[in-house]
Amino acid sequence: MSKRLLTLSSLWLAALTACAPTAPVERELTVLYTNDEHGWMEGMGEDNGAANLMQLWRDREGYEPTAEHFILLSGGDNWTGPAISTWNQGESMVELMNTMGYEASAVGNHEFDFGLDAIRQRSAEADYAYLSANTAWRDSGRLPSDLGLAAYEIVETAGLKLAVIGLTTRQTSTSTNPATVGELEFRDYEASLRALMPEVASHSADLTFVISHVCLDELEPLIAQTADLGIDLFGAGHCNELVAKRIGETVLLGGGFHFSSYARAQFRVAEDGSWLAEYSTHENSGASAEPEIQAVVQRWLDRSSAALSEVLAYVDGGVARGPLLDQLVVDSWLHADPTADIAITNAGGIRAALPGGEVTLGDTVAILPFDNTIVAVQMSGEEVAAVLAEGARPRIAGLQRVNDEWRLSQTSSPLQAQEQYRVLVNSFMYAGGDGYERLAQSDPKGYDTGTQYGEPFRQWLRSLQSSPEQAIRFDQNP
Repeated sequence: MSKRLLTLSSLWLAALTACAPTAPVERELTVLYTNDEHGWMEGMGEDNGAANLMQLWRDREGYEPTAEHFILLSGGDNWTGPAISTWNQGESMVELMNTMGYEASAVGNHEFDFGLDAIRQRSAEADYAYLSANTAWRDSGRLPSDLGLAAYEIVETAGLKLAVIGLTTRQTSTSTNPATVGELEFRDYEASLRALMPEVASHSADLTFVISHVCLDELEPLIAQTADLGIDLFGAGHCNELVAKRIGETVLLGGGFHFSSYARAQFRVAEDGSWLAEYSTHENSGASAEPEIQAVVQRWLDRSSAALSEVLAYVDGGVARGPLLDQLVVDSWLHADPTADIAITNAGGIRAALPGGEVTLGDTVAILPFDNTIVAVQMSGEEVAAVLAEGARPRIAGLQRVNDEWRLSQTSSPLQAQEQYRVLVNSFMYAGGDGYERLAQSDPKGYDTGTQYGEPFRQWLRSLQSSPEQAIRFDQNP
């Protein structure tokens, strides 16, 4: 039976009765949607963590994890962020999302950050499904169900049968360590949906949802291209977008990021299959901390504090996430390895600000959370220049740009096209991440030092021997 969509923004609720379907409304379902949580269970600021969001849902929506008439969904990238999640490779976030009552999450690119064994373990611990219809083993073309991933799940709640399908960004092969996902391929979104829909349709679902770790600039055209498939809702992810709107006869939601907001859609389904939807977005503010969720957060804080509470330095004023902090990180690599001429990192590997006051080991884990190691490569000056021109947002130590010419920082001599240089990069880049394919091509035998890419930064902070009375101050406007 074909479905007719009537949608209302939260601003038009007064007109609801005038637009009601002719058939009587029998069933109601509220979708609560987040994405790109990135392990921020504590919250990025005061009173906007997961516990506050849970209390907000209870106060505003009437949500309970065991209640029907609700489904809680995520667009992926659940972990890799602050130390409370990164240090335990996402285990804390799985417990949190279990307790909050998530039904399913799309598989994000950062779900692969800690390797395939880690996602296999996390998916086994999860009471919710990890979904990706467009991820397959490269050699067999089969869904990686042995990693605990599924293409879709069927959910029955509130007298409704729901089909929930997942999609993963095709950028995953270069937006996590390519070496980790080299045996996987991330297929075309539309083709994957069309191949799957006959199987999904056999379940005769009342509503079909696609939760995705895909940005709006790709998702919106996809919604138009798949309008004939009868998909009722798409959820976005990856680009941290907060949105609730209608495209054609489909509701589109994006929940923002880091538990700081959420999107919602309320469906009212009539006996004849027609339905009406209201949709809106909300900031996570104004609510107290829900005790059960706060207890989970505190337990993981306590577990990690012993290992992560070591004070490395005292900083006056802190350093915002951005070029200055990036420079400090990459400079520390050359400080740790004086045999190297140049160091290059991608700005995307630096994920948080350097706080003011005490700087702990945990703070540096949040700043540099990935399992990347430092790789030393031999490159000609010509190859170095090409890498800097082609890679995404390079941060450079050992080189300076002077009058459109690259010069070595220590000697001020020009970068020589045919001369060989020892260059430090991270393993994500060496594997081709963020467009740095030339690195491995320039030196296929690059030497992996085994040093985690944040360790030189930690060593450098320790070496400054700061104190509360003699805190370090970094010039934010050099």
